[in-house]
Amino acid sequence: MTAALIWLIVGVALIVAEVLSGDFVLLMLGIGALVGAGSAAFSGNAIVDVAVFGVASIGLLVLARPALKRRFLAGPGVKTNAEALVGAQALTVSTVDAHSGQVKLAGDIWSARSIAEGQVIDPGTTVTVVEISGATAVVSAEP
Repeated sequence: MTAALIWLIVGVALIVAEVLSGDFVLLMLGIGALVGAGSAAFSGNAIVDVAVFGVASIGLLVLARPALKRRFLAGPGVKTNAEALVGAQALTVSTVDAHSGQVKLAGDIWSARSIAEGQVIDPGTTVTVVEISGATAVVSAEP
């Protein structure tokens, strides 16, 4: 029964530690330790307990963790970083042509270029971000 208590304490400690990491690894290991505690309570064989812990932890890490990360951390259709700026409106700060220019986008000044080769966009024009190429916003004057 002592081994089961140790597994139980380790499992709860790992689950509590997950609050600090937020990556779902410690949670999966904690659940594996709780399964190991159940095995220790019934079998009393340390080798079986470690094997049960290993199989449960690896199974949870491989099967459950990716699904949890998709569901809770990224969420479906959530755009991040530069991807979130595509489709946003920006204001031209300087003349924007196919090679250079500047726009105010999301409160910051970005280097920019127009999407069309011959298109010149005057300062003060509202433009739409078509793509982000490195640190340059590719913009279009048409919506």
